[in-house]
Amino acid sequence: MSRTAYVNGRYVPHHSAAVHIEDRGYQFSDGIYEVCEVLGGKLVDEARHMARLSRSLSELQIRMPMKLSALRRVLHETVRRNRVADGLVYVQITRGVAPRDHAFPSPDTPPSVVVTAKRVPRIKGEHTAEEGVRVITLPDNRWDRVDIKTVSLLPNILAKQKAKEAGAYEAWFVDGDGCVTEGSSTNAWIVSQDGTLVTRPAEHGILRGITRMVVMDIAANEGMKVEERHFSVDEAKMAREAFITAASTLVMPVVEIDGKVIGNGQPGSITLSLREKFHENAEIAVA
Repeated sequence: MSRTAYVNGRYVPHHSAAVHIEDRGYQFSDGIYEVCEVLGGKLVDEARHMARLSRSLSELQIRMPMKLSALRRVLHETVRRNRVADGLVYVQITRGVAPRDHAFPSPDTPPSVVVTAKRVPRIKGEHTAEEGVRVITLPDNRWDRVDIKTVSLLPNILAKQKAKEAGAYEAWFVDGDGCVTEGSSTNAWIVSQDGTLVTRPAEHGILRGITRMVVMDIAANEGMKVEERHFSVDEAKMAREAFITAASTLVMPVVEIDGKVIGNGQPGSITLSLREKFHENAEIAVA
């Protein structure tokens, strides 16, 4: 079945979907995005994703292109038209099309909206989680406002490529103090020897991940201790367990950091329990 994309008010064949050459997302990375997991044809944690989308737009002073309820209908319709049972739906909003100039265009310039959806078999992620993944660490060279989910991801893709070349799944960024910030496309976590979940505070230094928030909910429901604090690479390498979170990975065990085996080199029991309980605690939205 051919795929369908939503582009600025129209559902069009994915292979011919296009935006104008002077779209500010293309010219300046002047836009934001969100990615939601699709489970059984339904969106996971949709309300939280839409709240973060609204915040990102506000931080960049990009106006909402339509009512939020209408945008949510577009996401669901794109999932339906692509017959995605399990997978991901992606929405990108830019400041719109205008003659190339660094300053903002006229306030009446309509934002551009693109929505796509694709199938991702759940079994693929389950197989990866059974073995766990490797990560490498790299200096954090991104701008200060990584709390905004912008489409400006060049440092992230360069980091992801270095991870791939090293035979790893993910790269963790490290600040000037030797502490882990987050992954190139995930949030970073460790489990201390006493079973405490540790992750960096969601301030300007990292993105406030939606999957991260669900893990916080699980921990609260299960009576697990969580510490939001900085942790060093050395502490991570000595941790009982480590894992990453994102809509595309859920809770994914990390078994090796920079070649150093974590724990016994197998996915940890706490991490796997969090993964198992994830969808029980996430919001599953019905169109």
